[in-house]
Amino acid sequence: MDGLDIIIDAIKVVVAFGFLLVSVMFTIWAERRVVAFMQQRIGPNRVGPFGLLQALADGIKLFFKEDIRPAGVDRGTYLLAPLAAMIPAFMSFAIVPVGQDLRIGHRVITLQLTDLNVGILFFLAMGSLMVYGVVLAGWSSGSVYPLLGGVRSSAQMISYEIGMGLSVVAVVMYSGTLSPRGIVNAQAGTWGHVIPHWFIFAQLPAFLIFMVAGLAETNRAPFDLPEAETELVAGFHTEYSGIKFAMFFLAEYLHVITTSAIAVTLFLGGWRGPIIPFARPIWPVIWFLGKLGVMVFLFIWVRATLPRFRYDKLMRFGWKILIPVSVVWVMVTALMVVLPQYVSRSTLAAAIGLAFAVLFLWWVAWYTFRARGTLSPTKLMPMPRRFRGAR
Repeated sequence: MDGLDIIIDAIKVVVAFGFLLVSVMFTIWAERRVVAFMQQRIGPNRVGPFGLLQALADGIKLFFKEDIRPAGVDRGTYLLAPLAAMIPAFMSFAIVPVGQDLRIGHRVITLQLTDLNVGILFFLAMGSLMVYGVVLAGWSSGSVYPLLGGVRSSAQMISYEIGMGLSVVAVVMYSGTLSPRGIVNAQAGTWGHVIPHWFIFAQLPAFLIFMVAGLAETNRAPFDLPEAETELVAGFHTEYSGIKFAMFFLAEYLHVITTSAIAVTLFLGGWRGPIIPFARPIWPVIWFLGKLGVMVFLFIWVRATLPRFRYDKLMRFGWKILIPVSVVWVMVTALMVVLPQYVSRSTLAAAIGLAFAVLFLWWVAWYTFRARGTLSPTKLMPMPRRFRGAR
């Protein structure tokens, strides 16, 4: 590595940092405007054109706001917690490829901070580290509400990280690589010259599992129990104010953007899309940003649509539904990878389609008969006469 490589890497770091900060500002503005539209309100429209600078104004206000620190906090841990939540969110974006390689003379510049051959594991590791910021904030505040929020968040993240990890395992098995760039390259081409070879079609259950777990990992509605204002005031950041509260706010939206970028990389082909001849190097970046915007909009849409879960139902869904479904889909993916060595792809596709059709018909029949009451236990197996009067 020569001096020019170091300068190029430094420029990429600065550009990525600035892109993430601008993306957070735009995401906050978009969320407030979209939610307001869905609730038949106006939303921010005063600061800047269409209210675009409202998030910047809020950040400046929080930066100059008085820093209030409760008397009973653990000083070192209390100050460390916002950094522990924010830094992994920045680092997760380092392995995301945002475009094709640029060739300038004899030098090739990758539009990616670092191409780790185990990049997906790096993303999962950084997501796991974010829970430390939340737990440390709840414990060090010396208050009941933050402590409960930290405990909730740790239990929730640990539960849903398993489902997210298993969904990523299915994609890794299907693509045969842990490198994000390799996964994007595995999605090249089309099916029948029409449908893109994106993994969202072949790995749709894994995509749904990843998105549900991503909502829980980012503490977004309907999984925002760690910061539920109805019973925890504000959750783990109740005792934070000023710039430290802004850092938690920034970390949450950074995690939303990073999770959306990883979803684009794993399931939507990354930067791949139709290339128009003029401005050829720019189009992959445009495709990536467009897909990223769609995924961020999905996060906003879910928040504006679904109500908050009760905490016991949230944990029950994670352990009794999401994780078993993830394990089953990993086994199905293993069959999809191994069986083409012994049977034709058409036969395998027909068998998988028949299996899903049978499962769908079984579910429809179960739901129909259950709604009509014909599958109630007392009708399948009559209750003894001596017990009938006790109902």
